[in-house]
Amino acid sequence: MAIQPATFKNAMCRFASGVTVVTTHYEGAIHGMTASSFSSVSLTPPLVLVCIAKHLRSHCLIEKGGVFAVNILRADQLDWGLRFAGMKPEIEDRFADIGYKTAMTDSPILPDTLSWVDCELRHAYDGGDHTIFVGEVVAGSASEDDNPLLYYNRTWRQLMALEEALIVS
Repeated sequence: MAIQPATFKNAMCRFASGVTVVTTHYEGAIHGMTASSFSSVSLTPPLVLVCIAKHLRSHCLIEKGGVFAVNILRADQLDWGLRFAGMKPEIEDRFADIGYKTAMTDSPILPDTLSWVDCELRHAYDGGDHTIFVGEVVAGSASEDDNPLLYYNRTWRQLMALEEALIVS
């Protein structure tokens, strides 16, 4: 017997994750979307994965263009998380007023994020209504900042360090 969709969603929303903006380009079109389904896969070679719903524009562009970048957001970049999630419909151009740059693949790199990785697509696996895109990291950078934007239980959050005295060994 399969799990009910509502039960599955309630179970999965209890897993805290970082918030990223996955960007890509193809034939002059750039696009970005907020995603929390992102993970490292391998150190040698350096591989990461993102899971993208098959009906999204980003899916088509990554599939055709073969490149993507993952921008890991800081807590004070919540506005970008909302913008690239389509939660600010009044903003037609998601990249407006964001002075992005590019690296090896020409996918947009957002400024002043916690970190970013620029990837060439190596594998695409069927994942039900999503595709699991595995990219080889060809460039990247990390800042010294340590205040990530998080998503937990359908709410945007930020990290709070536990006091040493509260940590049980």
